[in-house]
Amino acid sequence: MSKKLLKSTAIVSFMTLVSRISGLVRDVVMANVLGPGALADAFFVAFRIPNFLRRIFAEGAFSQAFVPVFTELTEQNTDEAKRFVNASAGILALITLLLTGLGIIFAPFIVTMFAPGFVDDPIKFNTTVEALRIMFPYLFCISLVAMSAGVLNTINRFAVPAITPVLLNLCLILAMWQLLPILDNAAQALAVGVLIGGIVQLVFQFPSLYREGYFPKPSIDFSNPAVRRVFKLMLPAIFAVSVAQVNMLVNTFLASFLVTGSVSWLYFSDRLMEFPVGVFGIALATVVLPGLSKEHASGSAQGFSSMMDWALRWVMVIAVPSTVALYMLATPLLSTIFQYNSFTSHDVVMSSTALRAFAIGICGFIFVKVLAPGFFARQDTQTPMRIGVVAVMVNVLMSIILVKTMQHTGLALAISIAAWVNAGLLLVVIIRRKIYVPLSGWLWFSTRVLLAVILMGACLSYFNLPDAHWHAADLTERVERLSLLVIAGGFSYLISLSLLGIRPKQLLLGK
Repeated sequence: MSKKLLKSTAIVSFMTLVSRISGLVRDVVMANVLGPGALADAFFVAFRIPNFLRRIFAEGAFSQAFVPVFTELTEQNTDEAKRFVNASAGILALITLLLTGLGIIFAPFIVTMFAPGFVDDPIKFNTTVEALRIMFPYLFCISLVAMSAGVLNTINRFAVPAITPVLLNLCLILAMWQLLPILDNAAQALAVGVLIGGIVQLVFQFPSLYREGYFPKPSIDFSNPAVRRVFKLMLPAIFAVSVAQVNMLVNTFLASFLVTGSVSWLYFSDRLMEFPVGVFGIALATVVLPGLSKEHASGSAQGFSSMMDWALRWVMVIAVPSTVALYMLATPLLSTIFQYNSFTSHDVVMSSTALRAFAIGICGFIFVKVLAPGFFARQDTQTPMRIGVVAVMVNVLMSIILVKTMQHTGLALAISIAAWVNAGLLLVVIIRRKIYVPLSGWLWFSTRVLLAVILMGACLSYFNLPDAHWHAADLTERVERLSLLVIAGGFSYLISLSLLGIRPKQLLLGK
């Protein structure tokens, strides 16, 4: 079981890595074309709104409710599973079309609600409204893309869904290259790129779905019992899986009142933080949810718990060094990747403080990605919802407190604190209910990981340079020095793990 899971996770991680690298290239182009100015703030706010709804109606609540039900049906009755896919596609399409229409009509009100600080700046406000109207149909396309991904992931076809986001990144890069010269502004060009990207991603799923026999023939069938179960499970899951997105929207709301550039500084630092979360956390969660659903459907409590233990140990091995590395290398990463043209050394300084604050929450973010499916696989969406409410309340409270003294950095730190609260409560509940019973050896395992991370941190500290040097260095020196840091840090960590007795075979067996 572990070998198959590890192979699937490796495939998804690799494809996600390719996607994240293409996203990084996209962000570098955006940083140089837009810079952290008014147009960038306008686009990022506009893009965040349909993305938030996408997480609710697609990758988030819908997928978490859809996959366990679909898993049961594929085990029992293929014809019923196909009818379920058809009905789900029809109803999801109907809902997202209605939301798209409402979003286009009420775009000014939505922008006022999510970024009230833009109201006093007519150019920024109108640009955001225009971009939002262009992008809202993206919600329809990407929601069906996410449903298709749920189908393919459940039947162990992970590669196509994992590589699909690359298409959006390519469309955005092409939009800045081809559309920027002929449209009014960069935000408008990027918005058109997002819309085209959504369409391309949807069409890209069709061949795989057709080959597997699950190409949907959408129907509006509210009487389908499996569909009704999904939407019943989905209601509490909307909040549970969207905690991070709700927290980001709360912080966007507050950041809109800060100096111009604050939204962009948060965006670029968040993108780097999302690298380890996306490449490993989301990849692991993508593989674990169908696996846990199958274990639950078969009635294997021990298999369910063992799979959770296996996933959590991998989180420790990846998330802890990622936290330390991003915290220590915030300035080297941002200056090397973004500091050109419109993105100045001042922007690096402001973004780096936010990245360090985000880095503190990486372990929390990734633990949530693995722990939440432990409830969703059992079709329990109520518990993560209640815990999610607590996490959002913590974020709102901490954001209001910290923004006064730390500005945008306080908003990033508040999200990290909320992520730890979310992860901690999920872990306590899942252990108390004996859904997950930790296997022996966790204390010694964790101690060895922490020792290896300390040695890695010492290595990074030795080879790093003062921040002022990074700001002044040319591109060649930055790339060479950053490459040295990454290689030295990664090598020292892996060697330390090996010397301390943690080897791939041990993690493969879940011991």
